[in-house]
Amino acid sequence: MKNICIIGSGYVGLVTGACFAELGNKVICVDNDVKKIKMLKKNILPFYEPGLKELINKNRSKLSFTSSIKDGVEKSEIVFITVGTPSRDDGSADLSCVERVATEIAHSINNYKLIVEKSTVPVETGEKVKYTIKRNIVKKIEFDVASNPEFLREGQAINDFFHPDRIIIGVETKKAEKILTELYKPICAPILVTDIKSAELIKHASNSFLATKISFINAVANICELVGADITKVAEGMGLDSRIGKSFLNAGPGFGGSCFPKDVDAFYWISKKLGYDFNLLYEVKKINETQKQNIIKKVEDALWIVANKIIAVLGLSFKPDTDDIRMSPAIDIIKSLQKKGAKIKAYDPKAMKKSKDVLKNVEYCKDIYSAVKNSDCILVMTEWNEFKNIDFEKVKRIMKNPILIDTRNIYNPEKLIKLGFVYKGVGR
Repeated sequence: MKNICIIGSGYVGLVTGACFAELGNKVICVDNDVKKIKMLKKNILPFYEPGLKELINKNRSKLSFTSSIKDGVEKSEIVFITVGTPSRDDGSADLSCVERVATEIAHSINNYKLIVEKSTVPVETGEKVKYTIKRNIVKKIEFDVASNPEFLREGQAINDFFHPDRIIIGVETKKAEKILTELYKPICAPILVTDIKSAELIKHASNSFLATKISFINAVANICELVGADITKVAEGMGLDSRIGKSFLNAGPGFGGSCFPKDVDAFYWISKKLGYDFNLLYEVKKINETQKQNIIKKVEDALWIVANKIIAVLGLSFKPDTDDIRMSPAIDIIKSLQKKGAKIKAYDPKAMKKSKDVLKNVEYCKDIYSAVKNSDCILVMTEWNEFKNIDFEKVKRIMKNPILIDTRNIYNPEKLIKLGFVYKGVGR
């Protein structure tokens, strides 16, 4: 058993803390948001992640919550930093929270600590964390800094923690390596031990490469539309090549969420700062933004005049099994359609509460059929399982106009066209 402090009780921090507790460790989760801590003590989570609430409740005896960094650090040997690193306007990562936390850790060190970056940070951040702690430490006490990037997918985070493709550990000392390899010993996965800078780069490089795959397949989808080919078949043929693989080859409205857009921006920015112009990443971002405009054009082509038309949007989260709407293509597309005069009805199984804070003048509906009733067009933005079993015969009866824009290529075009729908997918 290890004594662990997790500083930052957001998505990564809570999942990591709950999973480490499940492995038998004593975990203290820290957050400066006192209201959030009070909610967590009552088992009220600030976001939706399948299975997380149950996992936290199961491990109450090994998992505690506090707003005091000092309390968490003093009682722990390993301190994970999982605070936010949002993008600035220029694309660089805002590391002010990391610096503040590093300073507070320095003031709280009472014996040896291993301080671990788990937040996604630009390369060389580990050096700055170490420098900040050295500059602010009160007593001359030994500590180590390490990097242990997370690879948790929203909607599948618990499974990803316990069954990862790999565990990356960036360290400077054998002591730090021993502690982290022991911590992850219960998990059956390859452990790659590197220097800290390499570990930091692995995270940004991995996410940027996956984002590149998405933008690439969306660009190919546009070619498919121009020549009348089917992107689903093209992607299937590509994915059968073991060198390419089928993951992240689903054409759609572009990538969103809190990771890919931010990480592509940050990796491009840090590369440029280091003297290398990573133009490929600029194009990845450009294609991603263009894809949203392509979806809007599909709606306009189908409706002709968008003003005063009722559009039923199914799906608001950037992906299924999460309520996360950060950088969701659905949000940007809805705002653009509203500017053109469209009236929006929306339904999402989990994300409507959060959407109400950023989307105004939207009619939020209790279910799919309430959303599509009397609508001129259905715009499917998220591939929730619930949307895969729609009764389209019923839908056709209650719509004004049977038009379906399928941005996730969920449905069989031939079946829908046979039912009398105007069907528009992506790249088919």
